[in-house]
Amino acid sequence: MKKLIFVTPFMLFIFAIISCVTINIYFPAAAVEKAADKIVEEVWGNDDVAPETPQKDIEPQSLFDNGINLLLSVIGPSEAFAQEADINITTPAIRALKNSIKQRADSIKPYMVNGNAGLSNDGLLVVRSKNGLNLKKQAALSRLITAENKDRNALYREIAKANSFPPDKVSDISKIFAMSWIKQARQGWWVQGPGGQWSKK
Repeated sequence: MKKLIFVTPFMLFIFAIISCVTINIYFPAAAVEKAADKIVEEVWGNDDVAPETPQKDIEPQSLFDNGINLLLSVIGPSEAFAQEADINITTPAIRALKNSIKQRADSIKPYMVNGNAGLSNDGLLVVRSKNGLNLKKQAALSRLITAENKDRNALYREIAKANSFPPDKVSDISKIFAMSWIKQARQGWWVQGPGGQWSKK
């Protein structure tokens, strides 16, 4: 004799929630963007960034909301919850790379001002022009950009590693950082758009 299974409205509700949950658990892009903005500001010393607005008081949640949050914490975060999460950017490796990039910044900025170097759309630096540079300065610029890009690529990998992101997310991290580098670039610096075109900011 077969047993009958009764489906209650509550069971349908739980099933609906489970079916809607997940999608982008492993890569909270908004949190990465926030971390990128913070790192770029730290290493470039951008004084023009507006101060953070104070957080509003959080209203008490209802019993229903608490129940939903508990359920979601058990079955996994939705994309919205993942987007609000903070990510780890304080490991020793990340701190060392940030420090290395920061120490190099003052040497790179004159080349950015003169248009010899530019910010690419993949989160790296490129040599744009050698005009006005003698052989010694050309070699210095090449060394600076090689070292800078090595550190930037390592930084993107370390952020992925520190937050257990899949290896294929490193390219997403670099693209998000590219937006932060360009957003905080000084007026007159050369930046590369999404289609590869170059323009002065």
